[in-house]
Amino acid sequence: MASGWAPDGAVQDQIDSTINDAVDRARMNRLKGPSAACCQECDEPIPPARREAVPGVQLCISCQSARDRKAASHAGYNRRGSKDSQLR
Repeated sequence: MASGWAPDGAVQDQIDSTINDAVDRARMNRLKGPSAACCQECDEPIPPARREAVPGVQLCISCQSARDRKAASHAGYNRRGSKDSQLR
């Protein structure tokens, strides 16, 4: 049951929208093409097992981990709410 002016299911709609945004972002960042032999950021060799496991990989594990940590700080809640929810 929704409270205030929010329609029934508004919370679930916001959750669904957040998940859909995350899936869209992951699809946009999906790797494509051949794997690099050396990391594009630090120029260290990328192990053959990583290149085989992650097709299209361009970064070594440490550079990819650093990039993932930085990207995680931007992830969050979907702020697209109804106009009514912004009036409270």
